[in-house]
Formats: sequence, C-alpha cells, structure tokens
Amino acid sequence: MESNIAVLGAGSWGSALANVLFENGHQVTLWTRDEKQCEEINTDHTNQHYLPGFTFPKKLKATTDLSEAVREVNVVLFVIPTKGIRQLSKQVNELLDRKVTVIHASKGLEETSYKRLSEVISEEMSNEVVKGIVALSGPSHAEEVIAKDLTTITAASTNLEAAALVQSLFINDYFRVYTNTDIIGVEIGAALKNIIALGAGVIAGLGYGDNAKAGLVTRGLAEISRLGIELGAEPLTFMGLSGVGDLIVTCTSPHSRNWRAGYLIGQGKPVDTVLSDMGMVVEGIFTTKAAYELARTHAIDMPITEAVYRVVYEKADVEYVVLNLMQREGKAE
Repeated sequence: MESNIAVLGAGSWGSALANVLFENGHQVTLWTRDEKQCEEINTDHTNQHYLPGFTFPKKLKATTDLSEAVREVNVVLFVIPTKGIRQLSKQVNELLDRKVTVIHASKGLEETSYKRLSEVISEEMSNEVVKGIVALSGPSHAEEVIAKDLTTITAASTNLEAAALVQSLFINDYFRVYTNTDIIGVEIGAALKNIIALGAGVIAGLGYGDNAKAGLVTRGLAEISRLGIELGAEPLTFMGLSGVGDLIVTCTSPHSRNWRAGYLIGQGKPVDTVLSDMGMVVEGIFTTKAAYELARTHAIDMPITEAVYRVVYEKADVEYVVLNLMQREGKAE
C-alpha cells in the first residue's frame, strides 16, 4: 500500500532512506533547509556533498518549504541532527492537520536534557496528530544502503502497530527491518555506540591493532548495557541490531564519521579542528557529555565514556588517558 511520506533532512542517511522509500513505491518528499541542496536534488538529481556519485530517481522531489513537505502525509520521518529535533517537532506539530506515524532515524540524546529523541518528540507533538512514534536504528551506512548492500535494522516502538507499519514501508530484498517494543534500549544503544566509536577511532589513530579494538568494543557494550538497563531498557536489546550490531559497524568502518573523528584525534589533531574539517555533525561528541553526566547522576561505572569525555571536553592527553584505562584496578569481568 502506497504511503505519502515526508523525509525531513537531506543528509546522507535521510537521502538514503528517502531513496529506499521511493523505490518501494511510496510518495516521498525530501525536505532540506538548504536552497542550493534542494535545487541540486531537483535539477541534477544528486547530493554530492553527502552522497558523491549517487543519482536519485528523477521523480523524487525535494523542497525547502516545510508546510509543503508535510501536506497530506501519513508518515513523517525525522533524519536531522539531534540538536534540531525539538524545534522541528514543534514546527511540524503546528502544520499537521491529521494523525501521522512519526519515525526518527537520528542517533543521540538531547544535549541539555539528556532525553531520548522519542521523549523529545512526544513532548512537542500532540496526541491529536501522532498515531505512534518509532525509532529506526541499527547497523547501517548510508553509502552501502544506496548501493543496495544487504542491510538489517530495527523499528522500535511501544506501539507495535506503528512499528509494524514502518517495517512494511521499508522492507525489501536488500533492506530488512525487524520490529522491537523496547524503544528505550534501541535509542540508548543507538546513541551511546557513537561514544565507543570515537574511542575505537582514537585507538586506531594511536596505532593499536585488533586486540585493542576488540577489547574496547566489548567493554564499551558492557557500559552501554549498564546505563541502558538503569534507564529502563531490556538487557537482551543490547545483544541485538541496535546494540552489538550497531557497535560493530560503527567501530570498525571508516564510513563512520564518529570513528573518523576519533581516528584524527588519536593522530593528534585538536578536537575543534577535527569537527570543523568533518563538515558533518559528529553526534558522539555531544552524546559523550550527556552519557557522562547521566552516568554520574545514576552512579554507573563507565570508564571508556569518562575517558572520551576527558579527551574531548578537558583536552586531556590521549595517550595518558589510554594508559590510565589500562592501569585501572583489576576486577572480575
């Protein structure tokens, strides 16, 4: 069944998801704030800054007019940086004249409140216009999705009917979607894995090998699980696609901007320089502060997160921080 879908955000992931939906036979409008980007998509059918070399179907259209994007839709998909979710949710809420299913495919925690993104959206969008809120997450690089590489992710919601709808919208021969009712665990896993990816990049930038990477990812998963369970997540969620799956893909691939940022930091580049040179939002930088503060509030031991925090926010020497991690008191696994 064809759906009318607004995809809000024309970065690499938003563009890739819009393409999947369009190829699945849905009516898709891709919204961006950038006039030049909009013109490029509509005229040249490309988005060279985010997806170089890729050509969109000619009938997929972009707009900078938010009211046009959400007119007569039954699904709204947010794919923008975490810091913009609250304001955009508020704007969309004022424009909608019907109930819609809301999806978000962003991965982070709100910088000031440390809330999950479904919480932020639910605070700004009324029950009169929202049927259900779904988090779409899992191990997925946009560059591989547009190449139709095999991809498997999760649609999570407390509303199983909404999760099943999202599953049906996206699933095809190369893009497989599972449903999950543990939206807390899925969102926490999606956000915190970016911190561990920063750390994995740092380790690689310092020249350490597979042993170090495996140890960091494994102990990073333990940290994510500890905090997630404290916040109400189901433990087994972190063994799934949005836990260990997302960790593997984000901590081992140069496609990951969080890994790339960490790698450059490990090579000695200042954090501010790395962020300005990336040209894209590195969600792990902001999530590190949120997770660090949450861990302190809830008295959860998260040494890797604390180490990344020291490097990013306190400008601590990277090699010294890594040495301190290795010299911590011995304990049972």
